[in-house]
Amino acid sequence: MNRFTRLLASGTTAALAAALLLAPSPGEAAPAKRKTTFTAASRATITPGVMAYTAGAQCTANFVFTDAVGGVYVGYAAHCAGKGEATDTNGCGTASLPLGTKVDFVRGGSLVSGGTRLGGGRLAYSSWLTEKKIGITDPTTCAYNDFALVKVDPKDVKKVNPSVPFWGGPSGLDTNGLRLGDQVWSYGNSSLRAGLTVLSPKLGAGLGDAASDRGWSHPLYTVTPGIPGDSGSGFMTAGGKAVGTLSTVALAPLPASNNLGDLAKELAFAQKHSGIKGLQLTRGTVAFNGRL
Repeated sequence: MNRFTRLLASGTTAALAAALLLAPSPGEAAPAKRKTTFTAASRATITPGVMAYTAGAQCTANFVFTDAVGGVYVGYAAHCAGKGEATDTNGCGTASLPLGTKVDFVRGGSLVSGGTRLGGGRLAYSSWLTEKKIGITDPTTCAYNDFALVKVDPKDVKKVNPSVPFWGGPSGLDTNGLRLGDQVWSYGNSSLRAGLTVLSPKLGAGLGDAASDRGWSHPLYTVTPGIPGDSGSGFMTAGGKAVGTLSTVALAPLPASNNLGDLAKELAFAQKHSGIKGLQLTRGTVAFNGRL
């Protein structure tokens, strides 16, 4: 569903002196990447598949990501912070809410209940905002690069675990896309399903990628078709590799099918343009198990 500041070096003597003071001495090792410690999966409440509300609109989180200094992010679809309608899926032509927008993580939301707030964060990256900022006009990228990151509030990081509920994983990043018949696994629950978590685990199969999409999009069917509110959900391939994020529900040429944005391409774009140093997918602490 819809709905930086850049630090400028002054070049002054004071700034240069400060930089020299902060720089490692010759032979001194650079600061190590800060490791993030997650709570046990059995106690975590902010996980892949959690509901994410932005300005009243509900989407679904895909996977957990970290940066070089220990920051924790939850991924979802960029159009979840879009200002257009549900059918407005072109990131280069649809306005979006700004970075810093508040996002709430919720359990049990439905059409009659707001559910239970589990924690929150702020929009830290949006492929849609970035595409407009750097002048991307390529139709395929604009249509299928639908990925955003919510930086979890520091006080709520203790509630996070990167494991996908029910299935476990992800075990890494899939860079091979989807072939016809490839099985996929997902977890999430739109508020339109009245909070029935029995419908959260999903199985599906790839429909074969169109050459014209250049690996950006992966159409598929799932046993429980994706509906509004499922947008952003993460999908895994055999072995628990994270392959894509749910972007659209297709009406043609394959009714009730879904389209995934390729996570490897979306993440590479974010690593290059987001300004978030050391951004990476976080593997689950629970091993993947693809059996119902």
